[in-house]
Amino acid sequence: MLKLIVGIKGTGKTKTLISMANEAVEKTNGSVVFLEKGTKLIHEIKYQVRLIDTDEYAITDAEYLFGFVAGIYASNHDVTDIFIDSALKICENDMDSFIKFIDMANTFVESKSINLVITSSIPVEEVPEALKKYID
Repeated sequence: MLKLIVGIKGTGKTKTLISMANEAVEKTNGSVVFLEKGTKLIHEIKYQVRLIDTDEYAITDAEYLFGFVAGIYASNHDVTDIFIDSALKICENDMDSFIKFIDMANTFVESKSINLVITSSIPVEEVPEALKKYID
């Protein structure tokens, strides 16, 4: 299942994502992974969550991001939940590539029964039609 959380900067997307990741680690029998651009959340994420800085692995576009997500699962089939903060920014704010990433990621996580929750700074009224089905 893929869920997309959108809104402008300062609307609580990251706080919601942190809360969801910390809750997931309490409920799952598997592994929880959290991807962020930078290392600003190290003190807010529970230590049981695998926190990964995408900058450290030179993830600079949608294709790299998808490959990285698939690689996380390939190296650990116990992954049940993946959280990605600021995914559009990781994808260099390229909306077309981001939409392709979201569609590919959705197909992938559905086939593996992984929960994937992603935040992106997109004003709600500007969300492309192709992404609306991923928003609650």
